[in-house]
Amino acid sequence: MPTGVALRDPRQHLFAAAERILLRAGANALTSRAVTAEAGCAKGVLHRHFADFDDFLAELVLNRVGRLEGLAATLREAAGEGPVTDHLTHALTELFGPVAVAIVGLVISRDALRTRLRRTTPHGIPLLTEATAMIAAYLAEERRLGRIAPDADVDALAPTLIGAGHLLFADREGPAPDTGAVRRTVAAVVGREVRGNGR
Repeated sequence: MPTGVALRDPRQHLFAAAERILLRAGANALTSRAVTAEAGCAKGVLHRHFADFDDFLAELVLNRVGRLEGLAATLREAAGEGPVTDHLTHALTELFGPVAVAIVGLVISRDALRTRLRRTTPHGIPLLTEATAMIAAYLAEERRLGRIAPDADVDALAPTLIGAGHLLFADREGPAPDTGAVRRTVAAVVGREVRGNGR
């Protein structure tokens, strides 16, 4: 970065650079030097805004977790209207976009990062744990509205959906599954629990 040229939002600029590297080359290519080179700025910019590189990576993951709120709001608004399987199909497809899948791989591959993220996500895998809670909350609301069976175990259905969804989208090299494949998976998990106008 030339002297005297300021980045408008350096944190977001660095996050975007890291996401591009993850998509292009995977978690192993993510270093502080690679991020600042991709961002087109001096290495000191990263260390001015984050305590160290692990702190940067933790904030990158938390930034992605924070984006779940928009998807959670969409699900909350959809409860009670339209097919439950369609809502869940859309949610899984949005959730497991290429960047999110790459970030899950990053978390799994770095022990120090997972340890740091235990402060905010004490159990499970960050991003997947929060996504599971989001799906469980949606299913609980549909159960309350009578569109999911009253005895449905939403705390078992939600992680099953997240696990199956992650397996569908996890291959970074191959094409993403089409909507039909995601819908069939969703139907296999929750189809027997859907009632009334939730079909």
